[in-house]
Amino acid sequence: MRIAPLAVILLFGSSLPAPAQVSVELVLDQDQYLRDESLPVKVRVINHAGQTLRLGRDNDWLAFGIESHDGGVVSKLAEVPVAGEFTLESAQVATRQVDLTPCFDVSQTGRYTVTATLKIKEWNEEFSSKPKAFEIVRGAKLWEQEFGVPGATGGAPETRKYTLQQANYHKQLKLYVRLADLSENRVFRVFPVGPLVSFSQPEAQVDKANYLHLLFQTGARSFLFNVISPDGEVILRQSYEYTQTRPTLRANDEGRIYVLGGLRRLTASDLPPSFTSNATTGRPNPDSLTSTNKPGDPAPKKDARPPNK
Repeated sequence: MRIAPLAVILLFGSSLPAPAQVSVELVLDQDQYLRDESLPVKVRVINHAGQTLRLGRDNDWLAFGIESHDGGVVSKLAEVPVAGEFTLESAQVATRQVDLTPCFDVSQTGRYTVTATLKIKEWNEEFSSKPKAFEIVRGAKLWEQEFGVPGATGGAPETRKYTLQQANYHKQLKLYVRLADLSENRVFRVFPVGPLVSFSQPEAQVDKANYLHLLFQTGARSFLFNVISPDGEVILRQSYEYTQTRPTLRANDEGRIYVLGGLRRLTASDLPPSFTSNATTGRPNPDSLTSTNKPGDPAPKKDARPPNK
């Protein structure tokens, strides 16, 4: 589990009302998550005590609690790794980010609230955040395929499976990839890959190296193409437009999978990056955002096809 680097910023007293000595706030990037999706939570600690705080010397300086909508306490599966000593000067804010999914049993769909509590042993005091609400939803299965992963010591291969799921998030349909073992007792990763139009059907193929190739429609004439590794990492992301022909997945005689038809567009979200950015603005240079592959080409050139491992 990764813990985001601690961020500390200076507060200007004139811009804030007079708060308590120490304030704790929770920040969630969204309020709805698919079952087993990462649940990253940011904790902001604001120091108004007039003295320097020394925090993070052990793993119990910051605790979390999750309750279901009916008030039941959610079981804890593991300790949340929050250790890492730092100092927080007066009138500064520190932010620590953790993923709560591996640490709490939020496998049941429904509404939940999460609370963070900061403990300062030297003062014998605790400071709690306001509860933050979120919802766990179950996506609709669109497609799945099993595949094998070679054993680490030359033993029998491990069987895993890719699953495509869709779910509505604030009236917008989103497409998710789920990577788990065959029994789904062990889930390696669940993550969104982009918006999905309701009238489309994603195309998915697994190549000979067990990489998932996924093409799906995100708008009236726009498509996204992703290549995902057996470990759940997105190694390639490309954008296409419907022109004289519709983008579709094809495989050649060697088993290489590529996008046939449509018009490739270079965008800022491409993986690997397809443009050079302006050092001053951080935005892509206009000259680098050009189209590739002429519309109506029978297939991309060989070196333009996504690499199959």
